[in-house]
Amino acid sequence: MKRVEITDKAAEVVRQLKAKHGDLIFHQSGGCCDGSAPMIFEKGEMYLDDSDVHLGNVEGVDFYMHQDQFEYWKHTHLTVDVTEGRGASFSLEIPLGLRFLIHSRLLTEEESLFFNSK
Repeated sequence: MKRVEITDKAAEVVRQLKAKHGDLIFHQSGGCCDGSAPMIFEKGEMYLDDSDVHLGNVEGVDFYMHQDQFEYWKHTHLTVDVTEGRGASFSLEIPLGLRFLIHSRLLTEEESLFFNSK
């Protein structure tokens, strides 16, 4: 069971970025410039520590969220998608004229029981 997934369109963009930049990570931002948006960085370019929650892996890329942000999202299933437009971040898809976004839904009862038993 996965807490975070990715659309086919977003997965294609991730594959392009991996081909150009190598190993990557996603981090769900907490607000500053882009609201709450998933951003993708070269692995090692973003400092992660014990306050970042690993939510899973999409298209071979680990997905993290700061624990304070996770408190707001812990009852949701996330799907990474992509749309045309420019975000106000340093995320690697920006030069492509794209930005990642999140679709969320409440966890099902089965998912909630699964994730809360860990």
